Amino acid sequence: MLALAIALIGGHRGERLAHGVVVATEQRLGRAGLRLETVHVAGASPMATADILRAAGVYRDEPMIGLDLAALRDRVEQVGWVKDVRVQRLLPDTLMLSVTERRPLAVWQQGGQTLVVDEQGQPIAEADARRFTTLPLVVGDGAATAAPLILPVLAQRPKLTALTDALVRVDDRRWDLRLKDGSLIQLPASGEEQALMQLDELERKSGILELGFERIDLRNPGVVAVRPRQNAPAGRPAAAGA
Repeated sequence: MLALAIALIGGHRGERLAHGVVVATEQRLGRAGLRLETVHVAGASPMATADILRAAGVYRDEPMIGLDLAALRDRVEQVGWVKDVRVQRLLPDTLMLSVTERRPLAVWQQGGQTLVVDEQGQPIAEADARRFTTLPLVVGDGAATAAPLILPVLAQRPKLTALTDALVRVDDRRWDLRLKDGSLIQLPASGEEQALMQLDELERKSGILELGFERIDLRNPGVVAVRPRQNAPAGRPAAAGA
């Protein structure tokens, strides 16, 4: 009430008086023990927590009442890991940050850069790709935003997933699966799941993934064209029609 009355005075004198009242109030509350001692970050991984605490920019013994929670929330939401955050002041001495974290989906390689992307294909700037070697690698223009559609389909095929080194986006239209032995599986621009079901059938009949090949072309609907390795054993299937 006193601060409101001072504000009605108007002019710089009123502003100085109001500021003095706020400072004095914060100091009095601080002496009463209302100072920041603990910051809890809930819902975030250890890697994300370190970046979130840096962005929060709060320090121990800072007056609790003086914390600008809206500004603090804005700072934390700028962290790439953070999808959403709720900030609570728990008197007398605790700040709670409840975070919804963006989950890493893949590592994206493009134009000499390697970035970690989330489940919407958006880069997580603070994530160090070198620490996410178990994530799928997607390569090329448009690969990040297209990855959330193809990766769940590939994940249904653990054997193929284990053999895949990278998913290469071609002309931002379709995928090539580059396997660890250097062979290639070419997917169509649409109907990737149906094409992979044809590959599943060929694998069930012939064990093509274990036999090895140079290239499998699935771009033509209803046809699986196999190019065997030059040193492959005789009797390898060259093509299969649906």
